[in-house]
Amino acid sequence: MSQPRPIDPVPVTLRLQGIRLEPLAPTHAPGLAAAAADGALWELRVASVPAPGDEASYITTALRMQAAGERLPFAVIDEASGRVLGSTGYHGILRDIGRLEIGYTWYARSVQRSHVNTSCKLMLLAHAFDTLGAAVVGWRTDILNTASQQAIERLGARRDGVLRQHTLRRDGTVRDTVMYSMLREEWPAARPHLQERLTRHASGL
Repeated sequence: MSQPRPIDPVPVTLRLQGIRLEPLAPTHAPGLAAAAADGALWELRVASVPAPGDEASYITTALRMQAAGERLPFAVIDEASGRVLGSTGYHGILRDIGRLEIGYTWYARSVQRSHVNTSCKLMLLAHAFDTLGAAVVGWRTDILNTASQQAIERLGARRDGVLRQHTLRRDGTVRDTVMYSMLREEWPAARPHLQERLTRHASGL
């Protein structure tokens, strides 16, 4: 087995298909509030979306984790309008073994099931594997969030297993967490499928 290649994720701006991922900052608080209000997303049991008035603390926590080397958060921006559509990023960063996870992902309801998520995942995966040289990208999701599980599986990720009684939900209940991953050698086969999905979205299919 080859020696792991260390990675060094740093803040960066990524662009694709009219979507921009830019480093999360305090100035994004009003945009996050508007995006979360599009569907009252904070009411979802299986998502970590800031409730009204909590946007500043949400960003502060994300940036504190970034300073500790644990997370790299992004705001999701529509380039044409400048509107904040949600947030996503890397977390669970293990630099020495070249592993990171994609998570803390949520979008305004009006752009869900659109090209936005596919664009973001393609940007994050390409940056992780092609630029950072990551060995593996992971995902984790609530066992009750079947829509998220299906979306992750459509990316070409492999279901690794379930961590039972893993962590607290925002309502105080304890969740089981489903873990997924994609290895560097699996990325070349997954990329064309994501690109094809973007093409279908652009064609209105």
